[in-house]
Amino acid sequence: MSTKIFAKYLVTAAVFLALILLVLLGGCSAGDPTPPVAPPTVSVISVQPRSQVLTTELAGRTQAFMVAEIRPQVGGIVQQRLFVEGAEVKAGQALYQLDAAPYKAALAQAQASLSKVRATLKSAQTTASRNAQLVKIDAISQQTNEDSQATLLTAAADVEAAQADVETARINLAYTRITSPVAGRIEVSSVTPGALVVANQDTALTTVQQLDPIYVDVTQSTTELLNLKRELARGTLQGIGEDEARISLKLDDGSLYNHAGRLKFSGVSVNQSTGTVTLRAEFANPEHLLLPGMYVRGVLEQGRDDQAILIPQRAVNRSASGVTSVLLVAGGKVEQRVVSVDRAVGNQWWVTAGLQAGEQVIVEGGQKVHVGAAVTVQSADVGALAKEG
Repeated sequence: MSTKIFAKYLVTAAVFLALILLVLLGGCSAGDPTPPVAPPTVSVISVQPRSQVLTTELAGRTQAFMVAEIRPQVGGIVQQRLFVEGAEVKAGQALYQLDAAPYKAALAQAQASLSKVRATLKSAQTTASRNAQLVKIDAISQQTNEDSQATLLTAAADVEAAQADVETARINLAYTRITSPVAGRIEVSSVTPGALVVANQDTALTTVQQLDPIYVDVTQSTTELLNLKRELARGTLQGIGEDEARISLKLDDGSLYNHAGRLKFSGVSVNQSTGTVTLRAEFANPEHLLLPGMYVRGVLEQGRDDQAILIPQRAVNRSASGVTSVLLVAGGKVEQRVVSVDRAVGNQWWVTAGLQAGEQVIVEGGQKVHVGAAVTVQSADVGALAKEG
């Protein structure tokens, strides 16, 4: 009997406790309403147009400003090499000395021949002058006088020919000392003392290259040139110059060359196999850091847009169909806008249509909001965005 009373007591207590809990819960619901949910926070940047230079990186190679292949103009045995391979030489500096003995002898012979014909000329002058007087008094025939005048003219011509022979011999003698026609860096020698060389041979003795200034030849596609001309015609870009443009260099290791150059020549013909034209730039090279044949990348300044709009790449969304868009905050709510982008500039996109100055573009937090939702905005860390990429 006591067991039944105890069980009944437990049931009554449980019911009583349940009633108390229901009363407490009901009181809480009635007195404390659910707090409102705060709008999500997004980071934005304010669109600000700025001046932006339009650049294009073009692959190219360096070329010597001047190249002189040294060849002998007379034949002979090389007696001396008068330069250090790889050194800097001046214009007119002696490079080789050939055996000059045969040419000295030829000059002496030519000078002797000149002296002989000069003596003959003097005799012919005397005879012609005497006969000219004698013919006046009919002491000699007219034919004899004419013959003496012709002999005088022949002797004078012989003197001129002998003088030319002397000058030729003197020039050939001078050619035995081979000099550099330009200043620059000289390469290795293809001959050593004792070698026999001939006039105007196919193989150069050495080569002198002028390296300061130096040329850089780069190539650009015709498509890029056409796009540039269209933008300049529309007034979207302002040309830097009609016939020249600034250009800088990136070396093969990625570093920037510390001298700026100027575009000097644009190829007028198109390479049919590659569809490119050649652009030639000139750079100062006082340290001779640039050597012929080096691979470089030319950064060509083709134009300038004083109202360019650039936004971080993370702010731009691209659909499967290729449509690019951004999320904006307008009136405290999220809005989607289709934009047109032209090219990447570092870690930013160059926007050509779809945005106006002062509009707020979402750069962080866009994945947790939807179009039309109310949001709270905060300014993005511009410094951190600039370091990305």
